[in-house]
Amino acid sequence: MIRINLLGQARPRAAKQAVPLEATLQILLFVAAIAFAAVVLTVVYFSQKKQLEYTQGRIRDLQAEKNSLQQIKQDVDRFESEKSVLQQRINVIETLQRNRSGAQDLLQMVADTVVRVDSLWLTSINRNGDSLDIQGEAGSINAVANFITELKRSGYFDKVEIKSAKEDDLRPSVETYGFTMSVAIAPPTGPAKAQPAGAEQPPQPAAKGRS
Repeated sequence: MIRINLLGQARPRAAKQAVPLEATLQILLFVAAIAFAAVVLTVVYFSQKKQLEYTQGRIRDLQAEKNSLQQIKQDVDRFESEKSVLQQRINVIETLQRNRSGAQDLLQMVADTVVRVDSLWLTSINRNGDSLDIQGEAGSINAVANFITELKRSGYFDKVEIKSAKEDDLRPSVETYGFTMSVAIAPPTGPAKAQPAGAEQPPQPAAKGRS
């Protein structure tokens, strides 16, 4: 519907209502608080996000370091096991070397002792722990006694036990005595002192029979 103003007078405008200043300030403060809170929350968010990324990176680095240390620990354990096996082999080799050297020294000392006794020779030598079982032949009982004396003087043996010594018929035309003895090996106390060349030997009993 169209309305026509027949009076020809201007239509009065509606008067605007004024907004109170206090209400305006409250609105501005509320908007400012919201904006400030948004800024604070944004800063806190990005700070926490950065801290989280840093923590996750440290976790990855520590996990990688843990895996590396576990591998190193496995390598160390393997090396320790190999070292133990090698040390056992070295100990066995050293023991065998000492036993071989000791056996050589004993045989050499027994040989040197036999050389200093006339009319006596050995037929067998067996080592039984810390003792030697010796069998031999002699031209007389005195030769056996001299052999015992020389064994004790050598410093390698401290106890000699005669098991048997009797005349036999190994050589029908020659008087011989077969003997067996057990000789205890003296504990090592340093190298035995060798008799100086030309040193006076103690008198030995005269041998019986032919040598």
